[in-house]
Amino acid sequence: MRSRAFGRTGRHVGEIGFGAWAIGAAWGTVDDGESIAALHAALDAGLDFIDTADVYGDGHSEKLIARVLKERGGERPFVATKAGRRLPKQTVEGYSAENLQGWIERSLGNLEVDALDLVQLHCPPTDAYYHPEIFERMDRLVEQGKIRHYGVSVERVEEALKAIEYPNVASVQIIYNAFRHRPAELFFREAQRRNVAVIARVPLASGLLSGKFGVDTKFEADDHRQFNRHGEAFDVGETFSGVPYDVGLAAVEKLRPLVRGDATLAQFALRWILMDDAVTVAIPGAKNPRQALANIGAASLPPLSREAMDAVARIYAEDIKPHVHQCW
Repeated sequence: MRSRAFGRTGRHVGEIGFGAWAIGAAWGTVDDGESIAALHAALDAGLDFIDTADVYGDGHSEKLIARVLKERGGERPFVATKAGRRLPKQTVEGYSAENLQGWIERSLGNLEVDALDLVQLHCPPTDAYYHPEIFERMDRLVEQGKIRHYGVSVERVEEALKAIEYPNVASVQIIYNAFRHRPAELFFREAQRRNVAVIARVPLASGLLSGKFGVDTKFEADDHRQFNRHGEAFDVGETFSGVPYDVGLAAVEKLRPLVRGDATLAQFALRWILMDDAVTVAIPGAKNPRQALANIGAASLPPLSREAMDAVARIYAEDIKPHVHQCW
């Protein structure tokens, strides 16, 4: 895989990473044996960036990653985690020094490390970005050696733009895919100007962009694609990127003819993300080795043609944009 500079951290990472939400919880049935095999397969193939969070399975995702890395030994990948969603209610006051310290200590234990590579504030309320003291508390944790770098995971472009005004925010994780184009309009250029890493999350729109779903697809009760379809549990933008399911299915059928050769629609969608050099790494999830290796294979595809890029832009403008563009 090609590597890209991870902002101003001095690190480089492969442009396809491993999103570890699905191996923790909220994506239906998951088998730990398969999850562990998926991580091993991805790392064997050269993947070197893993993204997780302290709430994915209440720490289960972090613990699985620690287990795999202990089994492997040797050079460790860059492991990013997140903190903040353990709050019963998202408030600015919840991001106290005491809470931040407690969350970090918990992740240190789960991941079995002395210092965390990257900690991202996990979609805090918008008002939090206007409180410098929260970011100063993160600075103190860096000074204490608990974390090496910190960043944010955001819902809205506004939050991303505000976050990168803080000089020590190393990265921003934001939803960006063929169904969510707005980050590229202004935020990406500002991130490049400030040398901030960009992590593209929800790159396959919760699987919609895999092209494997239909009107009759059934999701399990503990899968957010069932229980958060209308934002019942958390921001609806996290599920299918906020695109109404039937609208997304119809748009996928328009995308499908653009795929060339032996590539899958999912690989095409991942390659589309990598066409913007502001993106540092995309983090599709994988529940098994086959999915993990297919994701990595997207990085080997040739650049998409101008015709294909224009077609994606047209489909977005006509079918998707009215539903999502100004919401996030």
